[in-house]
Formats: sequence, C-alpha cells, structure tokens
Amino acid sequence: MVRIGVIGCGYWGPKLVRNFSQVPGAEVIAVADKRVERLAHLTGHAPDARLLTNPDELIAMREIDAVVIATPASTHYELASKALRAGKHVLVEKPLTPSSELGKRLIDEAARRNLVLMVDHTFVYTGAVRTMKQILDEGGVGDILYFDSVRINLGSFRHDVNVLWDLAAHDLSIMDFLLRRHPRAVSATGMSHVFGRTEDVGFLTLYFDDTLIAHVHANWLAPVKIRRALIGGSKQMIVYDDLEPADKIKVYDRGIVLDNDPERFGEVRIAYRTGEMRAPLVDTTEALRTAALHFIRCIMFGERPITDGEAGVRVVQILEAATQSMADRGKPVDVAAAHPPISAEKALPNSSHGNWAANARRL
Repeated sequence: MVRIGVIGCGYWGPKLVRNFSQVPGAEVIAVADKRVERLAHLTGHAPDARLLTNPDELIAMREIDAVVIATPASTHYELASKALRAGKHVLVEKPLTPSSELGKRLIDEAARRNLVLMVDHTFVYTGAVRTMKQILDEGGVGDILYFDSVRINLGSFRHDVNVLWDLAAHDLSIMDFLLRRHPRAVSATGMSHVFGRTEDVGFLTLYFDDTLIAHVHANWLAPVKIRRALIGGSKQMIVYDDLEPADKIKVYDRGIVLDNDPERFGEVRIAYRTGEMRAPLVDTTEALRTAALHFIRCIMFGERPITDGEAGVRVVQILEAATQSMADRGKPVDVAAAHPPISAEKALPNSSHGNWAANARRL
C-alpha cells in the first residue's frame, strides 16, 4: 500500500484526491491547502485523511510515502524538492517547474535518492492518445509530416502562467509522447488583452531537423471550446477531437500521390487519394485514474514513469523558448542552444513498460 499526501485543493487537487482514494494500492493519508475552506469539500473523497494548512507538515509526516503536488507552477520546485529530500516519491501537476534548470535539479535529486518523479501530463494517459500512439507505432500512417492542434475556450484566466504554459503544455506533452522527437527551434507570438495579466492568446510553431513541423493555437478568449489535433502522415492522417462523445479518434486513408512525368522533365504531378475513414475503439477509463495507477505501480515495482521528470523538462524547455520568442515578436529561438534538450530516446519506457496501461489495471 502506497500512502499518499496531496498538496493543493484548488481545481485539480480534489480530482487527484478522489482518484488516489479509489485506485487499488493507494491510500490518501493527508491533504494540505493554505485555504481551510477548500479542505471542507474533501470529506466525501477521503474521510479519514488528515487535513492540514501547512504543506511542510504534510511533507514531514513519516507515514507518507509519496507526495502529489497540485499548486501554482511557481511553487512546484520548492515543494517537490522538499518532498524528495524527505524521501518521498513525487507526482507534480504540469508544468513540472517554472524553468528547465529547476526541473533538472529535481531529476538529479530523485535519481540520487532512487525515488520516482512523475509529471501529471494527464492527456498522455487518455485512451485516445494511447490509441494514437499504437497507430503511429504500427507504421500505417507513414512518415509524420505535421502536428497541428487547437486548444481554445473562454477562460479560465491564470495569474501565474500565460496561455501557452497553461493550455499548450497539454499539446506539447501529447506531441512529445507520440513523436518522441524534440524540436530544434521555436517561434511564438501572443498578446495580453487584460491589463496586468499574462498573454491570453498564443500561437506556437515548432521546427524540427527535417520537414516535420508542428503548430499549437491556445486561447482563453474564444467563444467556443475546441480540443482538436491533426497528425498528417505520408500514408494516412489522424484527427483527434477530445470533445467528441464517441469517435474521438478518426483515421483517414487520404493524402496525395506524387508522380514524376517522364515526358515533362522536372514536373511533378499531384494526384489526390480519398479512401475510407475508420474510428477505432478507445478506452474510456478516466485518464487521471490511469495516471494514478501508473504512479503507484512505478513506486511499487521500481519502474520508470512514462511522463517522468525528463518528459516534464522537455516540455518546459519548449515553453521557455516560446516565452523568449514571444517577447521578441515571434523571432525563432534555437531550443537546443538556449536549453540543451534531454533526449527523448533516453526517456523511452524500458521493456517493463511495454504494456503499462494493462499492467496498471492489474494492480
């Protein structure tokens, strides 16, 4: 049994408390939040948990094995660092830290103490994203040409991070998991429309070593809510719509066919291929439940999380470069030069992770 302490009971914290209270192999021992009125709403999820207003008191509790952090991004490093030094495994809400350097310090601290450090990149644990990963690994999509995503809605405004750090971080974590590649340069533009606030509209373009290109549109000022991503392949294309109640993933056998006309030297003819569309079945298990199970399993069996600290740092590196680019009106920033990326290959799951979702369900 892994004994859990949760810090932070704003929007996301109660969801974490609920899931860790329900999954096998875990027990919520304590919950901390500086605002006592937030703690009053947790009695239904963790009636026996100790309720605290001082996170340091929770971290110091000997009976706690792991600390789950769901607080503003600016506090992540301090709390996670304290928990690791206290010998606790750590799960941190995204983004991992406000800077990649701080994230690397957490990675080193966890490694020195042989502790699990995991980032709550929740969408990686959705059935839809896992299905896309399986489709891409099978190779039927062909070479990946582009990744294009839109994540917009009206609100909720954050005071601690801008819209890219809040919303685009989800798409960057999905892209990192699916493609296992790190961009070389980033160009970003954005604007704040509320005085004294961070950017509420942002556009992010990512350049890779070859012809792969990625784009993310994030917006807190949209009249509608859209959660959609497109992956274009040389053979097939995938549309992921997270708001679809049933067919969240659609695979289209569509594209172009290039033909060099031997009678017209140097001329390339383009033909369009329109094939069938299929909508594969998607696991509907709540993503946060799957993530909680995965965290517990990694602690119990010494496995490496899919969204480990290195995955968290790779996302933060992109967001840092995007922030720098946005300040210079979209001037491309070399990610590798500014913040040498941790290799995506280094973070690939080991063989014991091959069927991690199924393994988690067996706990």
